[in-house]
Order: sequence, then C-alpha cells, then structure tokens
Amino acid sequence: MRTHAILLAVFLSSCQPSPEYDVLIVNGTVLDGTGAPGARADVAISNGDIVAVGPLADAGAKLVLDAEGRVVSPGFIDMMGGSSLPLVTDPPSAESKLRQGITTMMAGEGGSLAPQNERTFAELPRGELEAKWTSFDEYFSVLESKGIALNVVHNVGAEQVRRIVLGDEDVAPTPQQLEAMKTLVEQAMKDGAVGLSTSLIYPPGAYAKTEEIVELARVAARHGGVYFTHMRNESGGLLEAIGEALRVGSEAGIPVHIYHLKAAGQENWPLMEKALARIDEAIGSGMDVTADIYPYVRNGIGLGSFLHPRHYAKGEEAFLATLSDPKVREELRKEVEGTSDWENWYRHVGKNWANVLITEVGPGSDPAVVGLSVQEAATHLGKDVWDTFFELVAARGTGVCPESMDEAQKHLAMKEPFVAFDNDTQPTNPKSVASVHPRAFGAFPRILAKYVREEKVIPLPEAIRKLTSLPAAILRLPQRGRIEVGYAADVIVFDPERIRDTATFTEPLSYAVGIDHLLVNGELVISDGEMTVALSGKVLRHPP
Repeated sequence: MRTHAILLAVFLSSCQPSPEYDVLIVNGTVLDGTGAPGARADVAISNGDIVAVGPLADAGAKLVLDAEGRVVSPGFIDMMGGSSLPLVTDPPSAESKLRQGITTMMAGEGGSLAPQNERTFAELPRGELEAKWTSFDEYFSVLESKGIALNVVHNVGAEQVRRIVLGDEDVAPTPQQLEAMKTLVEQAMKDGAVGLSTSLIYPPGAYAKTEEIVELARVAARHGGVYFTHMRNESGGLLEAIGEALRVGSEAGIPVHIYHLKAAGQENWPLMEKALARIDEAIGSGMDVTADIYPYVRNGIGLGSFLHPRHYAKGEEAFLATLSDPKVREELRKEVEGTSDWENWYRHVGKNWANVLITEVGPGSDPAVVGLSVQEAATHLGKDVWDTFFELVAARGTGVCPESMDEAQKHLAMKEPFVAFDNDTQPTNPKSVASVHPRAFGAFPRILAKYVREEKVIPLPEAIRKLTSLPAAILRLPQRGRIEVGYAADVIVFDPERIRDTATFTEPLSYAVGIDHLLVNGELVISDGEMTVALSGKVLRHPP
C-alpha cells in the first residue's frame, strides 16, 4: 500500500503545472518609478527580471508575497554611496544601505578604488582582504568573487589618477604626465567605469585646474561617460563653482552631475535659488545637467578641511607634523577666523565650535569625544577649544558634521525635477564604528517620512521617481529603476505609513524601519523585515 501511495503522489505531482514564476508580489500599490500615480497591480519575477505586471493573483509562483496595504516600488539608487570596499572587507555593512531600500549604489567621489599603484594600494584600509588589484577590471573581479548584497556602479576619480601620476603635492602635470593620467581614465572607462569624478575642495583634488579636468573629462566623454563633481565651492562661491562644472561639461562634451548640491553658511543660503536657476538655464540651453542632495542641514566633512587646502600642498603628513608648533597654530587660527577667500567651514557655522559635531576620531584620540561638539570636547578634555581643534586635526581621521544649511534650500532643491538623492556615506557596520553621520542609516527613509508623509514637500510618486528612474537615467543603467516588464527585479515592498529613519545625530547607528521585503536581482535580501544571506548584487559595468 505504501508503495502504491508513493507512486500515486509522484504521478499526481507530475500532473500539476509548474509554477509560472519564481516570485509573485500580489495586492500591492505599484509605484513604477516614472512619477505616475500608484495603481493596484501584481508583479511577477523570474530569472532575476520582472516578467509581468497586472492582475496576476491566480498565477502560480514558487514564492508569493502579499503586499496588501504596502507600496511596491523599484529599488532605490544611491547617487553617491562612498566606497564599495566595506562590502567585501566588512560585509555586514551592507545592511545600512539595504534597510533604506537601496539596491544600487554609486561608488566614488574624486577618489576611487581603482586604478592603484603600490603606494596608493598600501594606503587602502583593506582589513584582512589579501587580494591585490591595479585596475577596475581586477577590482570588479574581487567584488564578484567575494559576493555582494547590492549592485554597485563605479566612477574613476580624477584625484585618484592624479595621486598615481603626481602624488599628493600641489603641482601641475607636464604634458607627458597629463597623457599618463588620461591613459588611466581611458582604461578605467574600458573596464566599466561610468564616468569621471572630482572632489575639488579636498587635497590633492583641489590642486587640479579646470583645464586639467576638461582633458580628463574628454576621455570619459568618448566612452559615453558622465562628469560627476563635488564642486570647488559650496558656499559664497557656489555660482562660480557651478560655472566651472558647466564649463567642463561644455568643453568636454559630457553630461554633468553635481554631488550633494548645497549653499553652506547662513549668509549664502539665498544662493540656492540662484544656483537652481543657473542649472535650469543650462538645461534649457540643451546641456545635460543634474544634481543630488541629502535630507539633512548638517553636512559631513573631515575636520582637517577647516584649514585652507594650500597648507597640504607638500603632502598631508608634512603639514600635520607642524601643528604642534604654537606659532603655526596661532597663524592658522588668525587665517581661519579672518579670511573668506576659500571654503571656510568655520565661517559657515557662524564661527562657533558648538555647531561642529564630532562623528569619528582617529587612533590616539579620546573616543569619548565622539558625539560631542568641538566646544564640548574641549570642555571634556579640559583644554582650550583651539588647541583641541588642532590636536584632533593632527591625529587624523576626525570626522565632523557642521550645521551649515537650512530647510528652505532642501525644499527648493527637492521640487526641481533634475534633483535626485544620495547618502554621501559608505556602507557602515554599526559594530565597526563608534559614530557616523545618521544619513548612513536613514537618509532615504527620512525623505519618505519627513519630506513626503509629514511635510508634504513633494508627493510620494515624485519622491520614488527621484530615488529610482531618475538616478538610473543619470547613471546610464539600462533596465533598472522601474517596475516594468524586462527590467531587473530590484524591488521594494514597504509600508508608506511606517517607513522612517531612526538614526539621529546623538544615536546614529540605528537602522531604518518600514521595509517588509527587498529583492536584488530577483532574490530576497530582506524577507518579512529580516535580513537574509543572499549575495545577489552585481557590478554594473558601463559599456566601454
């Protein structure tokens, strides 16, 4: 009898139709990423792609997800997610991105993880990672062999190629050196970089003249790349900095994307409206120009950036060694307190160290100052506030969050159709750091909670567009960023009434809530609010 029962079960099983789909998401409100209003629909996924959208509840699937009362949207795309290296050196760091709904991140801002030479590679914080690489092709192989939980797009940093060819000093390249830099950009683009990036307030990137950037951007342009820039000034010289970015775009014949657009410093806040109008004008003239912002009025920066970049002209190590000299400190203090012909962050915070929050410190510094302002750190240490400042700079590794912006400029930027969003922070493991800017854990849910649900600055469909199809278009990612047949199944199922950030400046290491399911290339990386072990992310190479 038992044998007959088994045979009958096998026969009946063979008669059942195979499931039509791998995953079926039913009963949800689909926001497709185009900005269109939400519509009730089901979404079917097979082999990592979206294969059907519509009334599909009667279809079969290996896995059915009930999205009743939830929004189904494309996975979010982080326009500037910092370094991708933590994805392989500290894999739990990916959770900080994934729990925000991020399925794809752009890596790099001036610096980049390739190309490398012996000196630059030795300076990388690689942890126990033994693999070595010199090119993007080799680095991409490291990412793919280790496995990553979300998709990654890379650009090639102008600062990185400058460091390889010229070092860290303030020097201009010879024609031969410039050709060597262009060759490095060429190879990076052939390996799959999406474009060229600059970070023009940080040494040694700050030493590059516009003409040098144009020459490198022309190489990227030949491969269909984009010019991404942290501009030379984000305060009193904002409009001039935008002019330089547009000049690079015009002379190199390349699309321009401006990272974390802002008008820092209270006296400069009115410049945001003029900045947006300047970009609008360029778009109207036929240029391809976009920007992004993050949803906080505090930015994140290295404390050493409070000093003029020219002091680093002979290298950081040489300059920091001078900071123990009281005469040097006095001269630098006078400069910081008195001049404004550069990106003077001390002036931007109202010349008040109480407005500068410490988020991380380097080796040798008292970890107890993390979470305090520089003023509070001085009190804690029993020292003069300026001595505290110089000691924290000299120790290296001190990160701070100056309060430099206002909400009005955030609202203005969010309403512009060409503005996307970014985290401006690398993947972060809360067990590996003492503190960080809360945007590392909460930026995108904060947009949906604070600026969409609570303040109604922009409607939800438009916010989703700015988080999905807009960045996909900027990054030239085909078949990404939309809920549409033939597109990659990077999909979020979230509760629009519950999604929010929990990270604050005093308690920043806290994951966002409200995401029930998250799929990366068709595989669940978050299931019923819990992380899975899936490593379904891909390196998204730009076509050479």
